[in-house]
Amino acid sequence: MGAPTLGIIGAGQLAQMSLAPAAALGVNLEILAADSHDSAAQFFPSTIGDYKNLDQLIEFARKCDVITFEHELVPNGHVRRLEELGHTVRPSSSALLHAQDKAHMRKSFASINLPQPRWKVVTAVSEIDSYPVILKSISGGYDGRGVRMVANQVEAQTALTQWGSALAEELIGFDRELSIMIARSPHDQVSTWVVTETVQREGICTETISPAPNLSDATAFSAQQIAMAIAQHIGLVGVMAVELFDVGGTLLINEIALRPHNSGHWSIEGATTSQFEQHIRAVLDLPLGSTALLSEWAVMGNVLGGEKSDLFRPYLHLFARDPELKVHNYGKEVRPGRKVGHVTVTGSNLKELRERVQHAVDYMSGVISE
Repeated sequence: MGAPTLGIIGAGQLAQMSLAPAAALGVNLEILAADSHDSAAQFFPSTIGDYKNLDQLIEFARKCDVITFEHELVPNGHVRRLEELGHTVRPSSSALLHAQDKAHMRKSFASINLPQPRWKVVTAVSEIDSYPVILKSISGGYDGRGVRMVANQVEAQTALTQWGSALAEELIGFDRELSIMIARSPHDQVSTWVVTETVQREGICTETISPAPNLSDATAFSAQQIAMAIAQHIGLVGVMAVELFDVGGTLLINEIALRPHNSGHWSIEGATTSQFEQHIRAVLDLPLGSTALLSEWAVMGNVLGGEKSDLFRPYLHLFARDPELKVHNYGKEVRPGRKVGHVTVTGSNLKELRERVQHAVDYMSGVISE
């Protein structure tokens, strides 16, 4: 049996971080990039094309045995057409729709009684019951984009004028935000990683701690059960992130992502099998790898664009100061607030690990100079 050709639609940092595990497994890759400056395209010969162009997608698919995604922006109708033409697409169009259409996700999850905030689809401010309320764009939102907390009808009207309709969700007074990564193969093998605590700032994840500190076994088991129920319900193939609100040990589903996810980056250094290798294994229907922790704690910090445009020179200081630090540079143009990389450390002293990550992030972003 020869190695298959895996096609990845999208060439951002998730595709970039998939290159090494694919090469290690001897898997042939084809990547569809929007631009030659995309993260993965800088390091791997890629097809430059438009994922919104069906003809270009079909031409790309002809070169692949299995097709997967590094984002959820490909029109669902295009994915269905690839399936109709006999191409193997994982995750499927029906599964992917849950991440592309928030209203569909909420309705689908309600049908099997999964725990969620109270929600409704609204097209006019008169349909909103109370304020403040969370309004979400039904499609196209990610990384905090397309999500607004609105305090009154004026703010709500601004969002509805832009989006036409929105998902209105109750404002949850949560204790913290959690995430659990899960993988499922076509043979229905399932694996999960430990539950992760995510720290957000202005809607963007800045830090993850794995496993989530002070999490009871019962709450961790609940997160695992929710993730497994979703995976079975939607017919997941590949890796999925389930983002959760922790409200006194009760969990509510916030969002899902049907692909490797920022909250799972720690697994590259912190787990026996990273989310990227596991996704490749799952979509190719290979036996899944162990997700066991390699250290007591793994802390990841996102590097956001700041004053420094050169992210390579900081290595001189950081690597000398902290030889165990692991840095991932996405090769992106540095812009304020943009995710341009991440750093990870593992070990047994959580307080020390968080301090080391914060120093590295601040130094790379230009917040500190020593």
